[in-house]
Amino acid sequence: MKKLLYLLLFTYGFAFAQAERVEPPFWYSGMHNPELQILFYGKNIAQYTPTVSNNVVIKNVVKTENPNYVFVTIDTKNVPASELTFSFKNKNKVAFTQKYELKQREANSAQRKSYDSSDMMYLIMPDRFANGNPNNDSEKSTTEKVKRDNPNGRHGGDIEGIIKNLDYIKELGATAVWSTPLCEDNDPRGSYHGYGQSDVYKIDPRYGTNEDYLRLSAEVKKKGMKLVLDYVTNHWGAEHWMYKDLPMYEWVHQFPGYSQSNYRMSTQFDTNASQIDKRQCVDGWFVPSMPDLNQSNPLVLNYLTQNAIWWIEYADLDGFRVDTYSYNDKEGIAKWTKAITDEYPYFNIVGEVWMQNPAHMAYWQKDSKIGAIESYNSHLPSVMDFSLYDALQWSFNDDNAGWDNGMQKVYNNFTNDFLYPDINSILVFAENHDTNRINQNYKNDFKKYQMAMAIVATVRGIPQLYYGSEIGMAGDKGKGDGDIRHDFPGGWAGDANNAFTKAGRDTQQQQYFDFTSKLFTWRKGKEVIHTGKTTQYIPDNNVYVYFRYNDKETVMVAINNSAEAKTFKTARFAENIKNHKIANDVLTGKTVDVGGEVTMEPKSVLVLELN
Repeated sequence: MKKLLYLLLFTYGFAFAQAERVEPPFWYSGMHNPELQILFYGKNIAQYTPTVSNNVVIKNVVKTENPNYVFVTIDTKNVPASELTFSFKNKNKVAFTQKYELKQREANSAQRKSYDSSDMMYLIMPDRFANGNPNNDSEKSTTEKVKRDNPNGRHGGDIEGIIKNLDYIKELGATAVWSTPLCEDNDPRGSYHGYGQSDVYKIDPRYGTNEDYLRLSAEVKKKGMKLVLDYVTNHWGAEHWMYKDLPMYEWVHQFPGYSQSNYRMSTQFDTNASQIDKRQCVDGWFVPSMPDLNQSNPLVLNYLTQNAIWWIEYADLDGFRVDTYSYNDKEGIAKWTKAITDEYPYFNIVGEVWMQNPAHMAYWQKDSKIGAIESYNSHLPSVMDFSLYDALQWSFNDDNAGWDNGMQKVYNNFTNDFLYPDINSILVFAENHDTNRINQNYKNDFKKYQMAMAIVATVRGIPQLYYGSEIGMAGDKGKGDGDIRHDFPGGWAGDANNAFTKAGRDTQQQQYFDFTSKLFTWRKGKEVIHTGKTTQYIPDNNVYVYFRYNDKETVMVAINNSAEAKTFKTARFAENIKNHKIANDVLTGKTVDVGGEVTMEPKSVLVLELN
């Protein structure tokens, strides 16, 4: 009987035909761009002709060199939230059908607000933050299992761990949470960082489920904070299901096969660059385990665009951070960015443009005058201030003043602010998950930490804090990435101390925490810091003074980076101090006389509200 059934099915063209994958798995009605391109994947699926119900128009069908793929573009304009039925036919006989849902969007979804200079972003590596659900540590469907004693292995941190500690994050003064990627990364080793994704529609089961991520988003908003997703457009992981059965040869960059990037991002705009060097940067792979995606391929670009928009709608996201932004095909990534900001006009996206020259970084910000020279606009609202990061990493070890060291490095960074079209929309930070920790560089010198964080908190832009720095965590990248990504103490049952609670912190941890919380909590309500103007003064004897001001308030920041006490006269700063005589020190609550001269302790900072 079974043999007869199989024969009948095969004879009539059915042959157990089905779509093994459908991406996006569902969509939304009422989108700004009504065209939706759906990927259907299944064995020899290209032999069938698709139709769709509800009078929906199929605008295009693309079949590639791989018969296991069909890309079907439909017009969703004026199509209400409903369930569609796709029929796949062979010789006018329906081989199989596939249900597809258009969901109702949330009200005012397109007008969602995003993070900006009024926010402080807290960066988490979820595998190393807190293990809220030990039951998902070594999930059956993924290759790498938990091995906490391996610095580069899976340690078990997860979404539940973040949810359980949102009050801790909020107490720090954070208003936005940026987690490194949470989608499935099924690499056999080193998968904990999440940048080698193997399924971009699925949360890694060792972190939880898609529903857990939605719950995180909702809980973050209940706390009055915002959720930022770390998106990767440049590459996937070698275990990505699509890489194992490529839709086409040109889905990823091939030379043929593998060739590594030269990492020379300046070739993207260097008018003297050779074509071979430029190609090697953009098309070369970041590392052998990360296939380099070809954003100049319309199918790839549309897939990435729709995936990003799907996550915004599905998880009610408040912003993106985009990894390795400047390694992408620059025309392709500009189209990707514009498509998202066309859909969500107030949505912020910060791109990782790891370059040391401010002109090179400013090139990548939306409406850059530098990019305009060659008629290029990335449409990227925000970039990361890596030149300030460079200055903050080591400057506080320079006890003696020099022409270009110590505080002069910090001062010099801000002399280039004129290059940026929107100086308030850049991300400022002293470290992140890819760098040495500043507490390592400064040997846990609390005074140096204070100076660095005071700058991050009071200059223009959007401040970012890396998890654990606020309790003095250190780490040396020279020992491997695992050393700069230690587990947060108290995130695992049985930890010696629980730094998530005041009772669990030792004296040093509490000192760091109290300072950080006080500083960034104060910043929350300070419009003068969020959007005020800046005046800085050339450092004198390693003492650096700058002002943030608007029509209502003035804040004076003074940093003595010398190993000796310094006294300076305030007459030099008259254009900003004006008639003010008294100031309140935000960090100590003490009153400071700014009418004549100010004395500062060695390696100290004053954040003064002028009264």
